[in-house]
Amino acid sequence: MHWVEILGYFGTLLTLGTYSMKRMIPLRVMGICANCVFIAYGLLTPVYPQLVLHGVLLPLNLFRLREMRKLIVKVRVASQSDLNMEWLKPFMTKRSVKQGEVLFRKGDFSSAMFYTITGRYRLNEIRQDVGSGQVIGEIGLIAPDNKRTLTFECIEDGELLTIGYPQVKQLYYQNPEFGFYFLQLMSQRLFQDIARLERSLADASSATAS
Repeated sequence: MHWVEILGYFGTLLTLGTYSMKRMIPLRVMGICANCVFIAYGLLTPVYPQLVLHGVLLPLNLFRLREMRKLIVKVRVASQSDLNMEWLKPFMTKRSVKQGEVLFRKGDFSSAMFYTITGRYRLNEIRQDVGSGQVIGEIGLIAPDNKRTLTFECIEDGELLTIGYPQVKQLYYQNPEFGFYFLQLMSQRLFQDIARLERSLADASSATAS
């Protein structure tokens, strides 16, 4: 068997290895190796359609590998960052609200989340006041049937920012920083709900004991 033919079989094995990979970076690396081998094989044989195919695939795989490595760096930075809402504000729309206005009611379909700037607000069912600088409505994005779990009412004139869930989902998929921020935000809210429930149970136990 001629060594050039062996080179072709080696490229075939690398291609099979590429398709068997489960993780993206090893897949791209294996694909790049297969592209290089088949480019050499296409030049030596010569088999020009194969040479053209892998000549196109090589820069594409290199580009995708570079993108993936940049994404990993962004995710690493995001996971170690102290994130806030400041960078999200340009994607949001300002809205003025009046006292007594209900932004959403319990059971309503969830379509947006809010960030309070000025004024005072209340989550009626749990009698919790909401001041400025708070994110409200993010749980509706993952709630069953996207239904609101509380009523959000304005009790003092103010302004807030709003962003629709389609934009939130787009930012979540495209931006690792926002993805991590959103996960942290929801987990913080869940821990707060757990703490509130524990306090309520403790108060009920104390009242029963007395």
